[in-house]
Amino acid sequence: MSLQLTRRRFIKGVIFSSAAVASGAGVYLASAQSRPNTVVERLLSLNINGRSRLVDVAPTETLAFTLRNKLGLTGLKVACNRGECGACTVLLDDVANYSCSVLTHTVKQYDINTVEGLRAADGTLSAVQQGFIEELSPQCGFCTPGQVMSATALLRANPSPTREEARQALAGNLCRCGAYDHYLNGVMRASELLS
Repeated sequence: MSLQLTRRRFIKGVIFSSAAVASGAGVYLASAQSRPNTVVERLLSLNINGRSRLVDVAPTETLAFTLRNKLGLTGLKVACNRGECGACTVLLDDVANYSCSVLTHTVKQYDINTVEGLRAADGTLSAVQQGFIEELSPQCGFCTPGQVMSATALLRANPSPTREEARQALAGNLCRCGAYDHYLNGVMRASELLS
């Protein structure tokens, strides 16, 4: 059977490939084509906030989508959905990552922490959360979960950062309100609470 290239097939191919690139599916499509008999695992066990969670995941699904829409962890926000604003920041093995730019299938071996997992079992807030409250860091609060997660990653790696190190750690988080100095004050207060 020969496949003739028709105008209709050409246009469908262009539309499909554009959609695949825009959704980040290119990696999976390319790997699936190179291994035609490969089965992509759908039911994944993810370690989220210290708990193993089973979830059905499509091959092109982002971690942000999985966490928010399938597991109900709506603390992370999806604002830009293209890795520019930081509102969807989560920790993967204590390293801050934009969950809208990570495919869920690529993180099944990591410890995933969301803002919901920072509070202790008895309800005690983390040092970062408490520091942000004491310094009145949030204004509208939309970027706050991402700011909290970036600050947490910093303080886990360096419990006594300088203000400039804190500024660099939060540089990937955009704040619509411009409350950057308030967030930096919150990080420095959290550092004091940890010492």
